[in-house]
Amino acid sequence: MLTKKFGKSGTICQVTFVLPDEIAATARKAHLVGDFNQWDKTATPMKKLKGVFKVTLDLETDRSFAFRYLVNGTDWYNEPAADGVAGNPYGSEDSLVSTYAPPAA
Repeated sequence: MLTKKFGKSGTICQVTFVLPDEIAATARKAHLVGDFNQWDKTATPMKKLKGVFKVTLDLETDRSFAFRYLVNGTDWYNEPAADGVAGNPYGSEDSLVSTYAPPAA
């Protein structure tokens, strides 16, 4: 699951990534890996609290970032509630999160 909060300055979007329950059920550890951390497999560990793995990042607005979850150091998963998907050079797909601000109501 993804939740987003746009900062008043308009340059930062705070995004919270939550590992889906069905994946978290077998996870001992989880990392968020993507464009925002140069696909570093250990740079962004997800914290586990009451069985829920999550992490919050401040991302630049008006961009789209590819990402995946790395669970137990070997298993890659996509986010079912992602804003989209994109092919990658490994023959699979990455999840996408968009930080484009929604239109004003």
